[in-house]
Amino acid sequence: MTIPSTLKAWSVTELGEPVDALQLVERAVPTPGEGQVLVRVLASAANFPDVLMCRGVYQVKPELPFTPGREVCAEVISTGPGVTRAKVGDRVLGLTTLPHGGFAEYALMDQHAVHSAPASLDDAQAACLFIGYQTGWFGLHRLARIQPGETLLVHAAAGGVGSAAIQLGKAAGAKVIGVVGGAAKAAYAKELGADLVIDRREEDFVALVNEFTDGRGADVIYDPVGGETYQRSTKCIAFEGRIIVVGFAGGEIQSAKLNHALVKNYAILGIHWGLYNTKNPQAVDDCHKELTRLADSGAIVPFVSERFEIDGVPAGLQRLADGKTVGRVVMEHSQSST
Repeated sequence: MTIPSTLKAWSVTELGEPVDALQLVERAVPTPGEGQVLVRVLASAANFPDVLMCRGVYQVKPELPFTPGREVCAEVISTGPGVTRAKVGDRVLGLTTLPHGGFAEYALMDQHAVHSAPASLDDAQAACLFIGYQTGWFGLHRLARIQPGETLLVHAAAGGVGSAAIQLGKAAGAKVIGVVGGAAKAAYAKELGADLVIDRREEDFVALVNEFTDGRGADVIYDPVGGETYQRSTKCIAFEGRIIVVGFAGGEIQSAKLNHALVKNYAILGIHWGLYNTKNPQAVDDCHKELTRLADSGAIVPFVSERFEIDGVPAGLQRLADGKTVGRVVMEHSQSST
């Protein structure tokens, strides 16, 4: 394949909301360095950290200008020195290397973040298999050690992270409760397989969780929201339960009352999955093999609610920022396979 000299990419030139911060530019195609691969982007999934990076409030703050889009399915078209994990022509998924992110025609990836894309998933689905599902698997299995028959409560259950947790919980044999905001999101969470769906705008999730579990509470609570949602979750956590702190999409970082954890004998577990990529990459590889097995068996299928081409990136990312999406929204190039 002939590699062009320039590419189109969405570039953040000044911080702000995605619709304001992103500018479509043409720039030189980067050359892969030591241990890197150059990929042709087939699909790039939008994640909330992409929004936060546009705003400049994420823990990773790339220098301006940069192209967001960390999660991709792509074709390897060139390899740098020392690359052993991928070869030209491979269909892969994983993390891009900023500033050359996935909302572009071409991107860079460090080889440790390159994984084979399951043939059972199309490009847009495969682009969604990494961050959300890896976070869910590590949180539920490696940290919380969820068991068949336990009750899992998932907050923001209609979002990308939450929807992955629902599917992984069901695959683990758990009973799953999904908490969402709004009727449309409730219908989606039910479609994903949640045994009980609670619309937090209309119902008290604490009361309904305790009722569903006969007063015992949820064994595992998966919380990407934080703030008041976390505080109220402590009122429906089971004895020896586990609360997984995934993030703070609600905008408030809560303070945990450790005396309450002591009295009720529950654990508070933090999951920053990105650290495993450098601290224990073998665990990430092993997780990917398990996720591929689950995808090939049909136990997990990333739900892509919106597919758009490169021109639709700012609007799609803004819809995610505004909480108007369910499942995953994905940029997919027209030349990619579906």
